[in-house]
Amino acid sequence: MKKILIFAVLPATIFVLGFLIYKSVQQPVEFERQRKIREGVCIERLKDIRTLQVAYKSRYNKFTSDMDSLIDFYNNGTITIVRQIGSFDDSLAVAQKRVFRDSIPIAVKDTLLKRTGFIVDSIAFIPFSGGQKMLMKAVIAKVSGVDVPLFEAAAPFDYLLAGLERQLVVNLNSDREIAGRYQGLKVGGVDAPNNNAGNWE
Repeated sequence: MKKILIFAVLPATIFVLGFLIYKSVQQPVEFERQRKIREGVCIERLKDIRTLQVAYKSRYNKFTSDMDSLIDFYNNGTITIVRQIGSFDDSLAVAQKRVFRDSIPIAVKDTLLKRTGFIVDSIAFIPFSGGQKMLMKAVIAKVSGVDVPLFEAAAPFDYLLAGLERQLVVNLNSDREIAGRYQGLKVGGVDAPNNNAGNWE
């Protein structure tokens, strides 16, 4: 009976322990792999938001905090392209008034983000989050006595990494907090001008 117990239970116990050790080693590796995939998708989305915000500001002299306004701007808005005919370095052409500039309004969607598969409505949502919306703010801040438009768009790790091992997300957030960094991905900033940089750059 003792021999049967040893031969039956011991291999099963070894297998279970081995599996648990393997899983504990693989869990952080798989977490990092999934995190990189999710961050890559989210970074592209934040870059798209930045591209549209910069174009929006060139049109209206301010950023928007409303994602619907940004999407509507892409679908229905225009930006002005300045075309120059001739060269102002050519004094003869300038004297003969053959050098001039022309402003042409062009539809935003015909100019920006014209890659295959781009769906503008997707920029409103944090990828892999189950439908959580991007956090977006826009302000006019005083910088050295001058009004400066600022914006930020953010995807907290709690949403972006939803469904992954919770303790590893908590650890990541804690590391970021200790380092004084945002606990997620963010582009721009409403506290101080940063040239609309992303915190991954």
